[in-house]
Amino acid sequence: MLYIHQLTYNHPNKEELFQAISFTVNNQEKIALVGHNGTGKSTLLKLIAGLLVPTSGQIQVDSQAYYIPQVVGQFNHLSLAEALHIDHQLKALSEILHGDVTTQNLEVLNDDWTIEERALEALRYWELDQFEWSQSMAELSGGQKTKVFLAGLHIHQPKFVLLDEPTNHLDSEARELVYHYISTTSATLIVVSHDRELLNRLNKVIELRSDGVKTYGGNYAFYTTQKDVETSALQMDINNQEKALKKAKEKARDTLERQQKLDARGKKKQEKAGISTIMMNTLRNQAEKTTAKTKGAHADKIQSLTTDLHRLRDKVASLEEIKVFFDDSTLHTGKLLVHAEHINFGYSANLLWKNPMNFQLLSGDRVALKGKNGAGKTTFVQLVLGELQPSQGTISRHFTSAMYIDQEYSIIQDRQTVIQQAESFNSQALADHEVKIRLNRFLFSKSTWDKPCSTLSGGEKLRLILCCLTIGQHSPDLIILDEPTNNLDLQNTMLLTHAIKNYKGTLLVISHDSVFLKDINCHREIKIE
Repeated sequence: MLYIHQLTYNHPNKEELFQAISFTVNNQEKIALVGHNGTGKSTLLKLIAGLLVPTSGQIQVDSQAYYIPQVVGQFNHLSLAEALHIDHQLKALSEILHGDVTTQNLEVLNDDWTIEERALEALRYWELDQFEWSQSMAELSGGQKTKVFLAGLHIHQPKFVLLDEPTNHLDSEARELVYHYISTTSATLIVVSHDRELLNRLNKVIELRSDGVKTYGGNYAFYTTQKDVETSALQMDINNQEKALKKAKEKARDTLERQQKLDARGKKKQEKAGISTIMMNTLRNQAEKTTAKTKGAHADKIQSLTTDLHRLRDKVASLEEIKVFFDDSTLHTGKLLVHAEHINFGYSANLLWKNPMNFQLLSGDRVALKGKNGAGKTTFVQLVLGELQPSQGTISRHFTSAMYIDQEYSIIQDRQTVIQQAESFNSQALADHEVKIRLNRFLFSKSTWDKPCSTLSGGEKLRLILCCLTIGQHSPDLIILDEPTNNLDLQNTMLLTHAIKNYKGTLLVISHDSVFLKDINCHREIKIE
């Protein structure tokens, strides 16, 4: 069981991340921890794992958490066995089996006589049996490093598990293994992920927000349904508040006009009645006080309604306001863009693919490029773009422009500022104010224009790329997306989905996110083996 009470965490720079959050996770519950980028999901997992110290509040757990981080490059200096904390046990077991039965070795082994057998079985299960325990983590790919820590689930068999984006960089086969574990384990789980297929296998959602946490008793599909209901109710409240504010302003104006007419009429009567100057001044002051009091009462009401309206509007996710529309590609649907016959790539006799590739890309196609990690998907993309030439076969290209958006969004120039990046795409010579209007439309306000692109988050870089595409004169004939959702929260994933659905050109997508591929209407696939 996990018990969190009044938990607050401040960054080392004193910036507060979240304040006084409280919730409980019962044994064997499977929790999806969701929230926008920057709300502190990964930090919260580290706090629960004991890797960070809270500013204040309590964290109580029944058993030590097994934590799989999102970023695993920090373990490059370790061997596989060291990364999983089994190096001493494997060494002790080996020495015992070779006759060195010392008290120290027996204590280190701690009667875990099946440790080596479980470890080898775990490597086989996660398709890592080609590696030795002494091998450096630095020699593994990102997906393979994640698999090492996933293998630790079978080795250590923990009762409490924290997973931070566990399917990032995994191919479809490895994802299925993660899904199987999620569905069948009796361990208590807290999972941070943008993988909706994974999230739908968890039975409760905890949303981490800037104003605290909220729990939903169902999977991610149930959560999104409830959020839609909440958003509809919130929009209705906003509409009612806008009407009330409009009515209050109209009433204030009518009341003020009526009071001014009464004051003017009264002044004329007083002048005709020959009232003294002193009395006239007294009556005028009283009238002005009455008018000021009336104005003040209405102003207070209007201010109160305005404050409530701003509060309600702030609750509506700002990204939902973004509307993305691309100019159409200049190519007619069905035009041949890429034609490849019997192509392969490699050096000397070491060719990448067992069988040569034959394929076509037509204008308007939406194609998913499938293949295991290391199958050569990036090489395939480089061949399509003309950055590499095939070692065998022929390939012809008939498109004018293409854009390759990789998972690091490297099309964004880190040395440029936000506005410089936008201007670099201004091929249709839009006026300066028009470029700024489009930046604002994508939530880049004036305060961000001089911000270096190197400081942008993954979601911000995505928004800037989409903004730049709308600034360009024409959409590219071909857009290639390489694991585009890996560094995005669910809100930005939905933004990308909406944008790509509006794109009329040709789309080639490398992704293991089956829900995303379905949502953007990928109707064909090319499989690399």
